[in-house]
Amino acid sequence: MRATFMYGPGDVRVENVPDPRIVDPTDAVVRITLACVCGSDLHPYHSMAATDEGVPMGHEFIGVVEDTGSAVTGVKRGDFVVSPFAFSDNTCPICRDGFHTACPRGGWYGAGGVGGAQAEAVRVPQADGTLVKVPGDVDTAFLPSLLALSDVYLTGHHAAHMGRVEPGKTVTVIGDGAVGLSAVLASRRLGAERVILMGRHTSRTDLGREWGATDVVAERGEEGVAKVLDLTGGEGSHVVLEAVGLMPAYEQAYGVVRPGGIISRVGVPQYEEAPVGFGSLFGKNAGLTGGPAPVRAYIEQAIDDVLAVRINPGRVFDAEVGLDQVADAYKQMDSRSSLKVVVRP
Repeated sequence: MRATFMYGPGDVRVENVPDPRIVDPTDAVVRITLACVCGSDLHPYHSMAATDEGVPMGHEFIGVVEDTGSAVTGVKRGDFVVSPFAFSDNTCPICRDGFHTACPRGGWYGAGGVGGAQAEAVRVPQADGTLVKVPGDVDTAFLPSLLALSDVYLTGHHAAHMGRVEPGKTVTVIGDGAVGLSAVLASRRLGAERVILMGRHTSRTDLGREWGATDVVAERGEEGVAKVLDLTGGEGSHVVLEAVGLMPAYEQAYGVVRPGGIISRVGVPQYEEAPVGFGSLFGKNAGLTGGPAPVRAYIEQAIDDVLAVRINPGRVFDAEVGLDQVADAYKQMDSRSSLKVVVRP
């Protein structure tokens, strides 16, 4: 089969590799219907160390179960499934607490001998705990939104959930990428009274407005902080959702958070140390939360919402390529000419 590998900055290749097979009794093999490129894939695209072997790429996918191990009982051959971007057993105490991305039996696609999802098929460890069957015959019109549930929309929802967004709250979302826009949609669904979107790409912020952003702030840095403070009467936002992962975004976050407020980060941090002292969090009694989204905790309700047309998170996808053109998808997202690109095997 064909699968995507990254060999170094900007070096994305599609290669022929053996088909995935069952290794453990808890595995399944899924034939991929749709995958995509994630904003987090651009971090290694910019900075990973060059390698002679290549790293399997892709962690968001929907598809059809092709084979199952002897211990798998929850899904069967022919089932159409959505997979979270991380696999987990969904039974351990950590999963029961709702933090599946920290499951001790879990892991990540593209690591530890597990292939990536920008491919024709993938092996899924812990299949019973990971894969979620979509009920009934699936209308193809729903496929982009179901794909969005594997990561991007539910990462935005996780940001809002961990930030305790609720009616009456003012929320600032930092970042107009697919996750940031998803966080806008999720915040409005959780009842936020006001949502300020910090982004300067009009084609993206226009979708943010459609999804409920009440204000758009194009300025960055100190100017952006001043604009948000002006919009909030100098008080700042009850909740700040940081969907970028770079230090300037974090600095904006603690600049606009209201005293007693919460910063919820879901942009993968590209730094190891961040200010938490008097001038950033401590002096404001501000909280810091967030992390890798435990998509599995939210996915069943989200599937119901998609199929009932209560949400259409697939609108973040604005381009599509075939698997052989996946390197072009990375270029499009890196240049910001596309927001998020579907990859069709």
